[in-house]
Amino acid sequence: RHTVDGPRQDVTLDEEDDVVIIYNRVPKTASTSFTNIAYDLCAKNKYHVLHINTTKNNPVMSLQDQVRFVKNVTSWKEMKPGFYHGHISYLDFAKFGVKKKPIYINVIRDPIERLVSYYYFLRFGDDYRPGLRRRKQGDKKTFDECVAAGGSDCAPEKLWLQIPFFCGHSSECWNVGSRWALEQAKYNLINEYFLVGVTEELEDFIMLLEAALPRFFRGATELYRTGKKSHLRKTTEKKLPTKETIAKLQQSEIWKMENEFYEFALEQFQFVRAHAVREKDGELYILAQNFFYEKIYPKSN
Repeated sequence: RHTVDGPRQDVTLDEEDDVVIIYNRVPKTASTSFTNIAYDLCAKNKYHVLHINTTKNNPVMSLQDQVRFVKNVTSWKEMKPGFYHGHISYLDFAKFGVKKKPIYINVIRDPIERLVSYYYFLRFGDDYRPGLRRRKQGDKKTFDECVAAGGSDCAPEKLWLQIPFFCGHSSECWNVGSRWALEQAKYNLINEYFLVGVTEELEDFIMLLEAALPRFFRGATELYRTGKKSHLRKTTEKKLPTKETIAKLQQSEIWKMENEFYEFALEQFQFVRAHAVREKDGELYILAQNFFYEKIYPKSN
């Protein structure tokens, strides 16, 4: 319910505290589970967590809201260090002339698994807010039945979500099946995101964040391991689709593109992980610092 418009009082921040993380979460990718960890750690690690609540969960902001949001995030010093999360598509802060950009992170999921989870979520909700009435409540049709009948809620077009979330606020990002949008999403993932994990390997994602950004995530891995029941949000009444249903969806060009993006993200995440950890007796261990400085001139007395 808070918005900030107008000048703020001057607050001097240490460089370590002048940091903002934006987690522009994709629906049904374990985003609530991960965000709960950020909430649990914020008091102990001394940072602020803010949810970006957009009207009707619209992931595209108006131009004027983009300006307001960029201004808020960069100049709201009382909220730094800050962890912002919400269902918004990627926004390029450099376009607005800011000197310091936020750190983007995200998690993506196998596209068919994500759609199945979302399909049942709209009908049955989840164990996080079990009493809340969902948009499609009362519709008992299974995902398999929906695909067989050619229903709109399970159409291949509904797979088109992770690509536009990473592509951003350009018109072409939201043109279903756009090859340009796919390539832009890949470009942003590599160049604009600090780390992108996958739902299927969430613990490793958290471990890497803790190692790289301890200011925010110190204690996150242990919290995730010991508090799994409290952090995992499960969609109720979810029925796994049949092989026939999956095969039918996989024939679509949209699935092929979303899956290409998912595989690209997965390969990149596994590359980062391979260079950051070592495995011993089935456990992953973060590598210690592997570089140092030498031959430093001129010599100091």
